[in-house]
Amino acid sequence: MCEVPLLTRVVASSVSVAIRAGDVIRNIVTEGADLKIVHKGVNDLQTQADRSSQQCIVVSLQRQFPKITIIGEEQLGLADAVNESHIVTESDLEVLEKASVLPDELKLVDDEDICIWVDPLDATTEFVQGIFDHVTILVGIAVRGKAVAGVVAQPFYNYTAGPNASVGRIIWAIVGLGLFGAVPERPPPDQRVITATRSRMSPAALRTINACEPTKILQVGGAGHKVLLLIDGKAHAYISASSACSKWDTCAPEAVLHAVGGKLTNINGTSYQYHPGVERKNRSGTLATAYAHEHDWYLERINSAA
Repeated sequence: MCEVPLLTRVVASSVSVAIRAGDVIRNIVTEGADLKIVHKGVNDLQTQADRSSQQCIVVSLQRQFPKITIIGEEQLGLADAVNESHIVTESDLEVLEKASVLPDELKLVDDEDICIWVDPLDATTEFVQGIFDHVTILVGIAVRGKAVAGVVAQPFYNYTAGPNASVGRIIWAIVGLGLFGAVPERPPPDQRVITATRSRMSPAALRTINACEPTKILQVGGAGHKVLLLIDGKAHAYISASSACSKWDTCAPEAVLHAVGGKLTNINGTSYQYHPGVERKNRSGTLATAYAHEHDWYLERINSAA
């Protein structure tokens, strides 16, 4: 039996870990636990759910892959004792079964080639406000600085469907292999829906979006959620002219979107890099489109509004 490639093993473990992190977040909500909110900055919150989810993801992956660089959004101190019940050791079998069809260029990858970017709870503000369907868990996997695989978990997907409904969704993708856990939908051909931040937008940011002639602006929380709206056919593009996002916000969504023929860059059309030493902030905004061939159309109109 051939050895399973390192990248496949990392993705398989990341899927299992993201599922467990979703359980951790949901349990905090259902148990009515104190969220222990910390204000990191303007519109930048951290809760016990963020901290517990990151500990679950990062410690689990560190134990399995001690030589791989893992960068999480939250800064956890020594006082944050490890909850061993949150630690995952298993790997997702569906991912492992795809090992033989991994793209050739991703089969020969070493530990030092990989950097994992973790957002343990994207859309924390919406989470605190009880807008749970905006929440995602993001595990992005970069190889030599390029986002090549991603896991996006929605721990509250379908949570309003009733007591007997199955809650939660896990989506994973490897560029060149495909997307799993969701079926991409085509956005309305007679509309142009653009998704953007729920926060109050500056006149310049609104002018940038309006230059792209939207028929509707869909304001939601979370970079992961916005990119899933493109995949689910609810929006055509995601535009942010601000520096609100960081690498852990975009690495997983970028890989997932690219795997289905979409595209994510900064607002000027330059691809982001995900090396361990890169600046954490995405200072040049975000442009994501459901279809890569439409990306230049948006760039032209954004540039015309600058």
